[in-house]
Amino acid sequence: MVFQRRKLTVACMSLLASLPYAQPSLAQTTATPTKEATTGLDSVTIIGSRRVNASATDTPVPIDFIPLSKSSEQGGQFDLAQTLQYISPSFNSTRQTGADGADLIDSASLRGLGSDQTLVLVNGKRRHTTALVNLFGARNRGNTGTDLNAIPVLAIDNVQVLRDGAAAQYGSDAIAGVMNISLKKSKGCEAILGYSQYSVGDGKNVLPSAYCGFGIGENGVLGITAEYSDRGRSNRAEPDNPRIIGDTQSKNSTLYLNGELPTTSTGKLYFTVGAQNRDASSAAFARGGVGSDDIPTRNSAAMYPGGFVPFINADISDRYAIVGHRWQVGDWTTDLSQTYGSNEMRYRISNTINASIANQDLINGGAGRSASLFQAGGFSFSQATTNLDFSKFFDGFFQGANVAFGAEFRRENYQIFAGEAGSYIDADGVGFGGNAGSQGFPGFQPNDATNRNRDSTAIYADVETDLTQQLKLQTAVRAENYSDFGSTTTGKLAASFKASEQLLFRGSASTGFRAPSLQQVYFSSTFTDFISGQPQDVVLAPNGGTIANAAGIPKLKEENSRNYTLGFTLTPSKTLSMTADLYQIEITDRIGLSGRFDANNFPSLGATLAALGVGQAQFFVNSIDTKTKGLDLTVSNKTDLGGGSKLSTFFAVNLSQTEVVNVHAPASLKGYESVLLSERERLFIEQGGPRTKATLGFDYSQGQWETNLKIIHFGSQTLGTFSGTENGVPNAFYEPKTSADLAFTYSFDKNTKITFGGNNIFNVKPTKQDPNETDNGFIYDSVQFGLNGASYFAKFYKRF
Repeated sequence: MVFQRRKLTVACMSLLASLPYAQPSLAQTTATPTKEATTGLDSVTIIGSRRVNASATDTPVPIDFIPLSKSSEQGGQFDLAQTLQYISPSFNSTRQTGADGADLIDSASLRGLGSDQTLVLVNGKRRHTTALVNLFGARNRGNTGTDLNAIPVLAIDNVQVLRDGAAAQYGSDAIAGVMNISLKKSKGCEAILGYSQYSVGDGKNVLPSAYCGFGIGENGVLGITAEYSDRGRSNRAEPDNPRIIGDTQSKNSTLYLNGELPTTSTGKLYFTVGAQNRDASSAAFARGGVGSDDIPTRNSAAMYPGGFVPFINADISDRYAIVGHRWQVGDWTTDLSQTYGSNEMRYRISNTINASIANQDLINGGAGRSASLFQAGGFSFSQATTNLDFSKFFDGFFQGANVAFGAEFRRENYQIFAGEAGSYIDADGVGFGGNAGSQGFPGFQPNDATNRNRDSTAIYADVETDLTQQLKLQTAVRAENYSDFGSTTTGKLAASFKASEQLLFRGSASTGFRAPSLQQVYFSSTFTDFISGQPQDVVLAPNGGTIANAAGIPKLKEENSRNYTLGFTLTPSKTLSMTADLYQIEITDRIGLSGRFDANNFPSLGATLAALGVGQAQFFVNSIDTKTKGLDLTVSNKTDLGGGSKLSTFFAVNLSQTEVVNVHAPASLKGYESVLLSERERLFIEQGGPRTKATLGFDYSQGQWETNLKIIHFGSQTLGTFSGTENGVPNAFYEPKTSADLAFTYSFDKNTKITFGGNNIFNVKPTKQDPNETDNGFIYDSVQFGLNGASYFAKFYKRF
């Protein structure tokens, strides 16, 4: 058993009550649950606490409680990831371009850490991650993550963000924090129709969405959300640049059901079913035409004499289901549930060519053609989780204590599917002119295909004690065993002290872990590249496989973390609130994707690889220790200006700094740490997100009109270049940038309103860079600030 100790700063709850569109707010304080209070059916779940009918203000850990009604009704962002991106400064999501499959799914994270270091729950139950592991050009390279955009914003009642390590409570992945997405189950119907586009006329986005809640049985309810979104492609490439740089094209069809049905006087059956099908398309790098070096290596004069841009298309299916029963056993609240989630991506590469097939056709006397569309294979990930939880509030222990314990069993499966032969074969033979595989994205080969499972079993105990009327203490411990790497134990200690009715101090310390994902362990990809003028296989080798073992790469193990947090909340009046929290997160044995090893940068390993027929190889390795420290600060105020007019003001800022403090190579790679983690890759870890992010929001209402102004500041970023500073090329520096969103809402009545406005209304763009040195070959890397410029939108909302 590995016992980790992690201290965690209890951050404050962001009193987001006045932020435009989202209008986040704190949950209302509820009374301490009693035996009578916990026997009813209408329990409230607050993330970070297992106390039935607890509230966000009762927990000794920092929670942002963000209602999303205004975002769905009036917001200028149409998907969940971008909505939260412009609400919460500690939340990060980068819309990618030029990063292969990562262009098709917006991964999200907290506090600048990896996307797989944030745990996402739906209705308090673990949600699955995507099958995709972010690789080439992606900010979260080497990470998996959760696809938040698979859930319609209109289906969501609120999002709770626990800015605190919580592995001892919820298990793997909860290093940076936990997000709980609470779905609607209210009666009544509502619908929105949204439209947006960029100021230059592209990127058209159409969003019809509807929700209806119905009564079922006696005191039951079923909420149904149906949504279709159609986002068009945008392109910011220069007039003489054949590239397509901007938003991917995406068409999503989504259906979510969420409800509950009483079974006994103290029992309730609850359920959630969700499904989304996504047809998405991103543009790869352009290939040259006649007169370029791309003929015959990557192109054919007979097919694309003027050059071409391949499209990486994917059919993405996402499924999610929860069924559970909550009831009373004596004085204990008992909850038995089963959760299932799956994510699958199947690649279709269009407007492309297998140059080796075309060249072979030319050699055989043909025109020099291949197919222009290939099924390139793909991957899937599924997760089934069984939970049994018990909770009881004891009145007679100090001022009251809530005791909870339970068990979890989880089974995961990861598969890679090979593509059709034409998507990967080298038809004219190695070194005979045409590159193998479909241009833009070579298909997965039969040797890459895999089908792997693993199980994990966990038990936990969680006690929240009111030691006095002013002092609360929370303790938690969790033991977890994985079938593939062993066991780990984590613990947590948190406390809050109410110094006065206006001032509350909070702090926490905890240990945490993140199990290596099956995607990181078993992902395999093989393609042919020219190394020193010679065509050779380049392999991203799976952990535990022949190539990784020959290179001395050890078996992947869990990442360990220690968290420290200390903060306070101050409410000097009913209209003014302030929170401030310092935090520090230390992660050891963090999993990273290595650089490419070959005969040039590691001669002895290069010889081993050559004997296996491999020119270059990359691996996932537990090789990095990082330290993240920062500050969360929020201030909110509501003012009644008289005459029926009101003004709400909100300010929030996150200051965060991540540093790689140690790179420890496996014994076989000692002395080659610079290949294991280059300066460029280190900067992606340290500054993949801006170190400063702030939001200042104003919401002014007068009569039937409401005006929302939101100012968002993104701090500077320094990213690496392909050539690197060792070759005299300075790193890419992105200056701080500030954008502004403005919207006007007119309410015809309490059930009907129309909103129109703009995002980034001053059309601010990132700092220009040398396109030869960026990840995507454009004058801007994919940064959180975005590269598309100003956009305009309108939304019509109707409640029935």
